[in-house]
Order: sequence, then structure tokens, then C-alpha cells
Amino acid sequence: QVQLVESGGGLVQAGGSLRLSCAASGSGFRFADMNWYRQAPGKQRELVASISPAGNTAYADSANGRFTISRDNAKNTVYLQMNSLGPEDTAVYYCRFFGGVRVYWGQGTQVTVSS
Repeated sequence: QVQLVESGGGLVQAGGSLRLSCAASGSGFRFADMNWYRQAPGKQRELVASISPAGNTAYADSANGRFTISRDNAKNTVYLQMNSLGPEDTAVYYCRFFGGVRVYWGQGTQVTVSS
């Protein structure tokens, strides 16, 4: 069983930065793909960034160049550094664990970008 706890969300002004963290408990983190998703009010949940066990990364077009996903296997934690934030980034951000046969979701952390 894996539990994921996101933190680091909050209110930030346009142009500012936030770093989200997702701490995983349980086994298998080292071998799992980790993802960040977000869901804005009235919108479908969308994939923002992904990182493989080897550290390979991929980003949505909306995030590419502004966001950086990273992981620390020793701490069982994945991060999302978000820079140059705009109101369009306002959403609940969710951490996802994909172990190939197991999928787990965090509870989400709210990010609000004011203009």
C-alpha cells in the first residue's frame, strides 16, 4: 500500500514560483513512474509532468520551459518546481504513483495564482 501526501501549494502572484512536494510511503517508489496532474474548476484533470525511475522527464506543452519535475529516491519524494506562474496555472495539483500494476493518487494541493 502506498500513500502520497502533497504539500507546497498556496497563493502566489503572477510571475512567482512555487515548489510542490509529494512524499510517498510504502514500497516501490524507486521503480515507479511519478506524475503531476492538475485540475482546474470545471475542467478535466490533465497531466502536467512525468518522471521515470531513471529520471527521464516529460512535460505538457503548457508546462514545458516553466516547470521542472524531479525526484529524490532516498526520500521517496517527487517535486514540481513551478516558475513564471500565471492565473491559468490555478488548479488543484495531484501526485500520481504508477508502478506498472499499481496506481495511487495523492489528495491534492491547491495552487492559486493571482493577477
